[in-house]
Amino acid sequence: MVETGLVFKDLLPLPNDVAAATEPDKHEVSHAMSEEPTLSHALAVSADHGGHAQQGNDDDIKDLGWNQDADQIPKPLVGGLPNEELWILIRRFNKQMYHVKEYPYPVPGNLDLNIADEEEFSPDKLRANVERLYMTVGIGLIGLMKHIMRLRSWRESKRTAAFLAAYSVAWLLDLLVPMYTLLMIVLIVYPPSRDTLFPPAPMALVSSKTGGLQKPKAGVLGSTDSVTGAPEKHKGEAVEAEASNFVNSIAHVALASASGKHPQSEPQNEDGDSPNSRVPDPTSMAISASNARVSAGGGMVSAEKDKAKVPMETAVWNKMRPTMHALADVADTWERFGNALSPTPPFPHDAYRLRFAAILVPVLAASPFITNYMVVKGMTFVGGFAFFGDPLIWRGLDWLNTRFPQWQKLLELRNSVLKGVPTNAQLTITLLRIGEVNKAPLPPPPQSSEPPPDESVDVTDEHLRAVGSDYPLNASPAELKAAMEHDPNTAHETTGSDIDAAKHKSHGKKGAKLLAMFKSGVKGTVEAGLGADRLKAKVGSEHAKHRLGVIPNERENNLSGPVDFKCRYHGKKGHAYISTRATIPCLAFSLDKDIDARGTEDRSEAELHPVWSLAIADMKELKKVGGLGWKAKLVVGWALGREVADGLEIIDKHGNTWAVTAMVLRDELFNRLIAIGGQKWESW
Repeated sequence: MVETGLVFKDLLPLPNDVAAATEPDKHEVSHAMSEEPTLSHALAVSADHGGHAQQGNDDDIKDLGWNQDADQIPKPLVGGLPNEELWILIRRFNKQMYHVKEYPYPVPGNLDLNIADEEEFSPDKLRANVERLYMTVGIGLIGLMKHIMRLRSWRESKRTAAFLAAYSVAWLLDLLVPMYTLLMIVLIVYPPSRDTLFPPAPMALVSSKTGGLQKPKAGVLGSTDSVTGAPEKHKGEAVEAEASNFVNSIAHVALASASGKHPQSEPQNEDGDSPNSRVPDPTSMAISASNARVSAGGGMVSAEKDKAKVPMETAVWNKMRPTMHALADVADTWERFGNALSPTPPFPHDAYRLRFAAILVPVLAASPFITNYMVVKGMTFVGGFAFFGDPLIWRGLDWLNTRFPQWQKLLELRNSVLKGVPTNAQLTITLLRIGEVNKAPLPPPPQSSEPPPDESVDVTDEHLRAVGSDYPLNASPAELKAAMEHDPNTAHETTGSDIDAAKHKSHGKKGAKLLAMFKSGVKGTVEAGLGADRLKAKVGSEHAKHRLGVIPNERENNLSGPVDFKCRYHGKKGHAYISTRATIPCLAFSLDKDIDARGTEDRSEAELHPVWSLAIADMKELKKVGGLGWKAKLVVGWALGREVADGLEIIDKHGNTWAVTAMVLRDELFNRLIAIGGQKWESW
């Protein structure tokens, strides 16, 4: 057992182990979770048995509701964490993790699954990071702004008056800094004070202009943690949909700008046979509309004529990877602070919050003796030194780089104040490891093809509350009910006719027919291409074999797990399955057709006739790969409206590569493989 309680060294701002910074080349390999190479592995082994996935199981793998509806899955799967919160973490983990490699060195903060400094760039990963930034930093800042507006509005008069009284006394006695510091300490150390000083309210109900009650932008209060209040089937889906549409809207505005869309100059009252009604809207077709606009204006398009085209494009694309990495770092730091202030089991409940408070106590003690003059003089000295002291600064940096080559690593928050505090991804892999330790893999988040109803969500004191005798948001129950009820027109309201004209997409009647004909032609081309792949695969084309089955047959049941997963290997139908009955857990692939009916748990290796078998401990790299290229995937999704089953590439420590394709539950197998072994991973 590992001691995870509060000890004195946990309160220190510097870690007791700095090997990750001082010995970056040290090899520290582990092959099983029982060896506890990181805090995540240790917590997975020693976590309290409070959930159905923590009961311990020495026999076969326990199925806790894979391929079942949400109401049929036992609650809670992990003690101290509602299933809905667990599924939020897993859903977002699936979108964030693409490619992991084993990291055989000491890990920063004693937690693995950090982002590699040289992580690979892709536009899809950039999009995922922007969405993640919205769901973490964006939602947090919007919530903070609305709390400030509620206080400033004086609608909750007693609470605002109490804040004003405390501020006035501190201002008169020159104790503003001690007051702010003490407030921070109270909020950190005593969590119930947060809801007392800042009572909760659904963000969608709070106006960012007045701080009072407003109709949610979605026209109904279907969720309590989203900005629009959009309805959702499962908790967190509304925020995820907002993040996706946030990126889509930015892309649409950028494309409309690049294509020169100017609806104010379009002819009014067009008849149905005008040229404009015969063609589709180029902004919704995502074509190279910018070049068309430049050509139509007599400008330069080709690189031979436009000498700035290639270098500007190159400069922008070269900055994409550091930009993506910076966005991920910001989101990681925000998540760490959130998980420190509101820790999730099995991570310690008090250690991180007390560490923050211990850092602020000296500031509180010194603040009464620091005068305004000292603060101003200190700030101006630092500003002047930073501006004029460049030669001294560079000499000092050279000396540090020579004497302490890894000094920058020690200054990183994850190696000091936030030591041992997980990001959401590190929290998720710890929860997945808990299931694997107890031979009860966590089931995937339930999905539903049915849209959520346009109904108001049930609001309790957890979501909407006031302090004392004030009404929440100074609104009567009747006003709150009217704001939360569904109004189909609210979602379409804009702030002016110009915004409405720019936002509007119109193909016209003939344009819509042209687009439908184009879609029908593309559909026929895609189906013909997929049919040709079968012939190419028969004559030995490996690329064609990898594309077989990427569009699953809707009449077949393609769901499986938690032990065996339907997929293909070199185009042949079979099952990848995880065997944990043997001394060494392994992943294997079998062509046995009886697995659907009989499974794999009660059958020996000789009965299953595996085509290949790979020890879990020998896995060095896992990478999610697409069943089709990204352009073909977009076309298939648009023309056929079908799901594309992707694949997984596995590389072992000997450099051998194993690729399984056409797997509907690819993310679920990926999650099991990175959680079941003792490897320390790094995200690429």
